[in-house]
Amino acid sequence: MASDPYQVLGVPRTASADEIRKAFRKLAKANHPDTNPNNKAAEERFKQVSGAFDILGDAAKKKKFDAGEIDADGRETFGGFARGGGQGGPWGPPPGGGAYGGGPHGASFEGVDLGDILGEMFGGARGGRGAGQGGGFGGFSQRGADVRARMEVDLEDAIKGGKKRIAFSDGRTIDVTIPKGALEGQTLRLKGQGSPGRAGPGDAFIELTIAPHAIYRREGEALVMDVPVTVYDAVLGGKVEAPTPDGPVTLTIPKGSNTGARLRLKGRGLTDARGVRGDLFARLVVTLPDTPDAELERFAEDWRKGRPYSPKRRG
Repeated sequence: MASDPYQVLGVPRTASADEIRKAFRKLAKANHPDTNPNNKAAEERFKQVSGAFDILGDAAKKKKFDAGEIDADGRETFGGFARGGGQGGPWGPPPGGGAYGGGPHGASFEGVDLGDILGEMFGGARGGRGAGQGGGFGGFSQRGADVRARMEVDLEDAIKGGKKRIAFSDGRTIDVTIPKGALEGQTLRLKGQGSPGRAGPGDAFIELTIAPHAIYRREGEALVMDVPVTVYDAVLGGKVEAPTPDGPVTLTIPKGSNTGARLRLKGRGLTDARGVRGDLFARLVVTLPDTPDAELERFAEDWRKGRPYSPKRRG
């Protein structure tokens, strides 16, 4: 007869399901064969902890055990005696097959798979064999470690998608597909591209950062660019060509435009978390000629004498 599962996990009979799960995780991690190679005592303790959680981690089994309807091995009792005494001894597979009574793929406890729990703790993969059938206790073996990296992408690639090669510290290089509408801080999961392991490689997680751009900048959720405008176009109105991530467009400059005025280019900006393409704003910058212009200077001098004005302070 196996030990009392409450004693094995070190929890009182009043323990909640969450307390039972936490106790199992702690003990399983401490005694797992992958962290205690060639340690028979730890392996036996791990068997006991797993068997105890088989009973207490399943609400239906726990209820039957508390009522005395099954014993600590999960076997039905009758008149104080366990049925089927020749089914493998203490912690042997109870009726239903599988290691610890969870079917052919291992133990399961009210929707919780033992392999999943151990995978969370160890990055372990669950094999198809039961306890004592080789390949590590219960078929658990070490999965390769996940790797993480950060990759800088161009703004155009973040908007339209693309490919970029990344090199890992172990010398491997892989081509990463950048999804259309990629976001700053978005993490891509590349399955099977992590470090190798006995149960297969881990995954690679690539965090994207958007590189600063020579023309465009982010202001909150908006994409903004400066567009130089001549004095005469600012005064009289006109048309200028301006770049966008999708190619050049022609902007109509309103008559009397000032530096700081913004024109909205709908649907030419960044993609938000909902997958909606935002807007691009063209900020007008009234620009004088690079070389002095005598006629312009004379015009400005006459204008200053005859039509003085005080410009508004702009933030």
